[in-house]
Amino acid sequence: MNLLHLKSGTDVRGTAINEAAPEQIDLTDEVVRRVIAAFVPFLAKKSGKRAEELKISVGHDSRVSAERIRRAVITELAAQSVHILDCGLCSTPAMFMTTQTEGCDGAVQITASHHPWDRNGLKFFTRTGGISGAQLTEILSAAATVELCAAPTEIKAEKLDYLPIYCAHLQNLIKEGVQSTDYDHPLAGMKIVVDAGNGVGGFYADRVLAPLGADTAGSCCLDPDGRFPNHIPNPENAEAMESVRQATLRAHADLGVIFDTDVDRGAAVTANGEALNRNRLVAVAAAIALEESPGGTIVTDSVTSAGLTKFINETLGGKHLRFKRGYKNVIDEAERRTKTGENVPLAIETSGHAAFCENYFLDDGAYLVTRIIIKLCRLKREGKTLGTLLAALEEPAEEAEVRLPITEADFRACGERVLALAEERARASAGVTVADDSYEGVKVIFPEDAGDGFFILRLSVHDPLLPVNLESAKAGGVRRIAQALLHLLSGAEGIDLLPLQQFCGEIGKGY
Repeated sequence: MNLLHLKSGTDVRGTAINEAAPEQIDLTDEVVRRVIAAFVPFLAKKSGKRAEELKISVGHDSRVSAERIRRAVITELAAQSVHILDCGLCSTPAMFMTTQTEGCDGAVQITASHHPWDRNGLKFFTRTGGISGAQLTEILSAAATVELCAAPTEIKAEKLDYLPIYCAHLQNLIKEGVQSTDYDHPLAGMKIVVDAGNGVGGFYADRVLAPLGADTAGSCCLDPDGRFPNHIPNPENAEAMESVRQATLRAHADLGVIFDTDVDRGAAVTANGEALNRNRLVAVAAAIALEESPGGTIVTDSVTSAGLTKFINETLGGKHLRFKRGYKNVIDEAERRTKTGENVPLAIETSGHAAFCENYFLDDGAYLVTRIIIKLCRLKREGKTLGTLLAALEEPAEEAEVRLPITEADFRACGERVLALAEERARASAGVTVADDSYEGVKVIFPEDAGDGFFILRLSVHDPLLPVNLESAKAGGVRRIAQALLHLLSGAEGIDLLPLQQFCGEIGKGY
């Protein structure tokens, strides 16, 4: 049995429901039990304990298949004689926090983030954070050959409603951060709406904001519903962002906030309806982080804008480091640099994964939003807004992403070959510059007369694709840059250039 196809970065992901073709379900009870049976000895070895000495918490998001998978997880943990903490419906960051506040050696969260309702998965934590991709490969490889014990006739699991504990933690952060004259109600007079996308995050309105005095009327999609009937719970999704934007404007709210399904990502909308996601979200989070860590390094993924770099470096006085795509790559690099003594207060990906050093480098959407709310309250006292904070942020006139399919079976080898070809040709081209600060793929910078922007061509981590991110400071510049890339890739074998040709509106012209 090969289970490596279930690996998605650092998470297990698979199909959990398929009524029309049940044989296509790959996240079966047996598979779940096998993965858990491999995780327990992995955690025992890491913690230096025997399996029966381990304490492991289990939680899940709002997906329809969550209860079935929860039973399989707990059954196998019981078979391994583990002390089980059953936390029920919970956010992914809260599950990690059980390792810090409840003495758990590890945690298992049942989630597939923003993926379709019929998918599900497993996410694993130790006391030092989420496991790595290499560690998950080790666990899945062991799971393929592990021998399952018979399911125990009696299963003992300690029930713990952990969300109230986690919510109290967030409430205390706001109280301490705002320092209102009414200490226990620092959000009195504030109107904040929440769009949870029918994931787990509805708790933020009722259990965090409202008890602190905030008016949350106008919030939407708060009830957990694993079929996500209103919109995809994803701060990167245009429909989801429009949903929270409209809710914010209808309610005349001071702020709107949105989470993904399991609340490890978040984003916001200002009172005038401007979205705080992607580059703007990174800018706000960086401003907050650098207030308490002057001159620090902000690690982001590679597709952030040139204007953001200028904002972090010149306006905020920090240092912007573009690293590889993938939130775990960004977080791992921040942690690595911190261990060498570098001041790195924040690791953040444009998708909305934000991990503050002060918060265990945990990507936590609720923590991010909490920090934004604290900042908003402080700004209001000064007669300022979040817009004031971002006044110096230069945003691109145009930006786009085009995804080029790789047609060869060995997509990684083909992709690396195409990247090398593009870089070689770019270096030989007059008037363009190959950036020397790229940690993945190739970044080519174009002069003012060719669009005053850049493209980043990179290889997808998991899929047979070469994504291209383009940015220009001038209207019409992105198309010209795309045409130049099309010229650089002319004759390249193993890739389908049709999406780029269609984007350019013509075939084969260089700039």
